[in-house]
Amino acid sequence: MTKVEIEIKGKKLIIETGEMAKQSDGAVVLRYGDTVVLATAVAAKSAREGLDFFPLTIDYKEKAYSAGKIPGGFFKREGRPSEKEVLTSRLIDRPIRPLFPKGFFCETQGIVSVLSYGDENVSDVFGITGMSAALMLSDIPFDGPVAAVRVGRISGDFIINPDLSELEKLDMNLVVAGTKDSVLMVEGATAEVSEEALLKAIDYAHAEIKRIAAVQIDFRNAVGKEKRVVTPPVVDEELRAKVREHVLGKMEAAVKIPGKLVRQDTLDLILAETVKHFNTPEKDITKDIADAFFAFEKDLVRKMIIEKGIRSDGRRSDEIRHISSRVGLLPRAHGSALFVRGETQALVAATLGTSDDEQKIDSLEGESYKTFMLHYNFPPFSVGEVKPLRSPGRREVGHGNLAERALKPVIPSKEAFPYTIRIVSDILESNGSSSMATVCGGTLALMDAGVPIKAPVAGIAMGLVQEGDKSIILTDILGLEDHLGDMDFKVTGTENGITAFQLDVKTGGINSSIMEKALEQAKQGRLFILSKIKEAISAPREQLSPHAPRIYTMQIKQEKIRDVIGTGGKVIRGIIEQTGVKINIDDAGVINIASVDETSAQKAIEIINGIIAEAEIGKIYLGTVKRIVDFGAFVEIMPGTEGLLHISQIDFKRIDKVTDVLHEGEEVPVKVLEVDRTTGKIRLSRKEAMREKEAVKE
Repeated sequence: MTKVEIEIKGKKLIIETGEMAKQSDGAVVLRYGDTVVLATAVAAKSAREGLDFFPLTIDYKEKAYSAGKIPGGFFKREGRPSEKEVLTSRLIDRPIRPLFPKGFFCETQGIVSVLSYGDENVSDVFGITGMSAALMLSDIPFDGPVAAVRVGRISGDFIINPDLSELEKLDMNLVVAGTKDSVLMVEGATAEVSEEALLKAIDYAHAEIKRIAAVQIDFRNAVGKEKRVVTPPVVDEELRAKVREHVLGKMEAAVKIPGKLVRQDTLDLILAETVKHFNTPEKDITKDIADAFFAFEKDLVRKMIIEKGIRSDGRRSDEIRHISSRVGLLPRAHGSALFVRGETQALVAATLGTSDDEQKIDSLEGESYKTFMLHYNFPPFSVGEVKPLRSPGRREVGHGNLAERALKPVIPSKEAFPYTIRIVSDILESNGSSSMATVCGGTLALMDAGVPIKAPVAGIAMGLVQEGDKSIILTDILGLEDHLGDMDFKVTGTENGITAFQLDVKTGGINSSIMEKALEQAKQGRLFILSKIKEAISAPREQLSPHAPRIYTMQIKQEKIRDVIGTGGKVIRGIIEQTGVKINIDDAGVINIASVDETSAQKAIEIINGIIAEAEIGKIYLGTVKRIVDFGAFVEIMPGTEGLLHISQIDFKRIDKVTDVLHEGEEVPVKVLEVDRTTGKIRLSRKEAMREKEAVKE
């Protein structure tokens, strides 16, 4: 076994190889505190015939035993990937994928397994570093290394790899990945921080990334295998020149067609005619013709942007497509919106529920509950395709998580707004950045539902075209620009600052000056979109939808909780059956009563107030005799509240036996004389109540 070490935040990160998973092409074990992660990489020895893309699969797997847990469910074993596993698999894939050489088409699989899960909260970021290290030591061609860290901020100070105990204190939580020279990926959420603070955080993280990348290079030099030779695909330059000459005029006109479908249909017709023109009966060269065609299309679109500042739909580099939106279009939804930007269209609905609707999360960190959820759907008709409908894939989960993180900082606290909130975004039409349309539509739907969000949130996707020393940053990218460009950079936020951030670079990385310019351009675009959102609805509605549940909150003393619940839940079940409401009581004595009928809710409140009411000194109650003893009677003056009526306080005249005057079940007026605040004992008087009654008559 061989290992290297580096200190991070006062602890040693140890990277080992040579003991575990030795039959894989590359394998490393990362140890940091109580966290242990195994990363393996294997690539097929030859490419599958006819493959023209790089088939890379990255999977992140959490083992329940790593946290000393046994999986729930009937089978008691790990099943389908959790949402966190899906998101982390994407997180590892994104900075790794761009660094494989062109022409390498061997099927490649990377697996990151969490073997021990500690409070360090680093299994995801070390998954990126571990996968890079495994590839570096293997014979698989890889232009790394890549390293990643999480950077947070507490009270203005940056911190690398904040642990679980520090998460709640953060106003910034980012994962940054990169090489020794540049940043490849950033993802995370912030509490409306400035662009300047975000750039400082990325620079702070990159300094640590450089150190970890340097260790991987040393490790590779010491024990790495010799890399496979990759033969770049042979390009028939003569055919490419002929194809370019044949389609030049037609393609120049076609790529300038603003409409996505019309443009694509036109290009498809040109391609079909070109294939027919150059193909021969002796040899089918359709693939070579198509490759030449697409290469020219890419060059033409990028050249138009770089040299003329013209985009395929005629916009300037910083111009945003036409935006329209409306709210309240779905009668039974609690809040709804249709947000349209160019040819991207998101139908978003907000639903308000009770604590019964909270999502229970069973993870390695332990059990938790989510009161805000956002689900994103991307049906095939949104891009004019025919595909079978499946359960949400990695794309849907990733886009939904990004939009959820964007909106979460403005969602009111559970104490201020005791509802469970679910947002569903159905993409009806897509031509670039449907996740950002989801953020904008989500803001509109929340305000339409009457959710008192702190501020509206908007999102925008930025792109980049870079040729040599010249680079153009694009605002509000099209699907074509995403596909043919060098960067996908999504920024969301309010007027006050950024709430979420996701950067993916398709080349070797970008420098801080490009990122700074992109952030400033994104800010201007975000502010413009926020102004359009406010034209549709300027603030959250003051009233909830008539179809939404009404939740009324009560605070009772903790010692009264058992009185409201009753033995075996008998009392609370009785209230629910009697009124038809939903009732939830927490350990702090907060009661939430939910009902679509205000009358029923008020009735439940009255019953509970009667149960928890405390006796007032000097007040007269009509009580019920519950028990008779030699020295008096115990009288119930309120549900669950009894006091002692001493024999001396039953009548003005002396009586020998209590039963001469009172009987069990009889109703009698009594006055509260005294309440012992220590023991809770109550002293009652029937004769004082009678005296006051007579005084009133006089």
